[in-house]
Amino acid sequence: MPADPLVVVGVGPNGWAGLAPEAQAAVQSAEVLMGSARQLALVPPTPGAARIIWPSPLSEALPGLLKEHHDRRICVLASGDPTFHGIGTTLVRLLGADAVRVIPQPSSVSLACARLGWAQDQVQVLSLVSNPVERLHPHLQPGRRLVVLSRGAQTPAEVAQLLVARGYGASEFTVLEQLSGPAERIRRTAAADWSHDVDPLNVIGIQCAPGAPVLSTVPGLPDDAYENDGQLTKREVRAVTLSRLAPVPGQLLWDIGGGAGSIAIEWSRHHPACRAIAVERDPARAERLDRNAANLGVPVTTIVGSAPAVLTGLERPDAIFIGGGATAEGMFDACWSALRPGGRLVANGVTLETEVLIAQWYKAVGGDLVRLEVQRASAVGTMTGWRPAMPVTIWSVTK
Repeated sequence: MPADPLVVVGVGPNGWAGLAPEAQAAVQSAEVLMGSARQLALVPPTPGAARIIWPSPLSEALPGLLKEHHDRRICVLASGDPTFHGIGTTLVRLLGADAVRVIPQPSSVSLACARLGWAQDQVQVLSLVSNPVERLHPHLQPGRRLVVLSRGAQTPAEVAQLLVARGYGASEFTVLEQLSGPAERIRRTAAADWSHDVDPLNVIGIQCAPGAPVLSTVPGLPDDAYENDGQLTKREVRAVTLSRLAPVPGQLLWDIGGGAGSIAIEWSRHHPACRAIAVERDPARAERLDRNAANLGVPVTTIVGSAPAVLTGLERPDAIFIGGGATAEGMFDACWSALRPGGRLVANGVTLETEVLIAQWYKAVGGDLVRLEVQRASAVGTMTGWRPAMPVTIWSVTK
């Protein structure tokens, strides 16, 4: 921990002139200034102060830098509001809130909303600074407003291409460059018409087109949203299963027998903080699962191997779904042992052998037991009739 509180100063493109007196004083009194080359160039030289440009990768080097200069007054320069998708949050996590003083500027999101006339509490903010563009998928809904933090000059073109591919090419697409700086520029087109070079420091505003295709974040996506070989928890069963798993932001799911990945993916689509590990023994299915996760915009960690052996050493889960391999020796014991207190275990069975195991565990630890039967209308000659799918037994229990 530094001898004095480390100060984090938010800097806008207008640089030194835009800093409040408190922020200017923090920069001038620093013995060590840290930041990106662009940020350091925005403030005047300070006699006797060392200037350190962030190394790459920063996450690995940062603890060492702080330790090296712990006995000196450190000022870190950041963009806009340092605790909004910024390094301020990282420093607080490393050093503690009492060791860090943050002097913020308006964030790029607040500036973008001010220019667009949008209410900040009614927009979804997404960062592509360190995330793939596919993370936009769960948030593309008709009429929704998105503010996207760009990685660089190429990001607007990547986002526009994704919008067109998803049927949102008519969406209003605004790129805001160098906000609050002397070179500020705002350009607005339809996403399908975007074809401009932009400054690396940019933010994107998207007004999603009405009437575009809907892939809701409510559990139960259409089955054809998934590439699969038949190993797929069907839509209606999936919706009921996820209601029993009860996704909670920040919690971790184990999806045992991942197949096409539908349970892990829809758990993760519930909230960006939901995490999932999918276990799949077939390498080809595991690759397919990864493609489905990317196409539907969520990060899922796929483990290739056979449960329960492969579960050893994994982070303890808050919820477990056993959708395949339930009859493997020791499966239920391993899952029940790994599950955190208060966690949910859900097992689906379509075979008598799996139902026997489910009945035994239901008798031993209780829970809720449901049999779900689904019938779908289909052609019967020139008419329409009901065709039943195999019934599914769903056992759910809270530890």
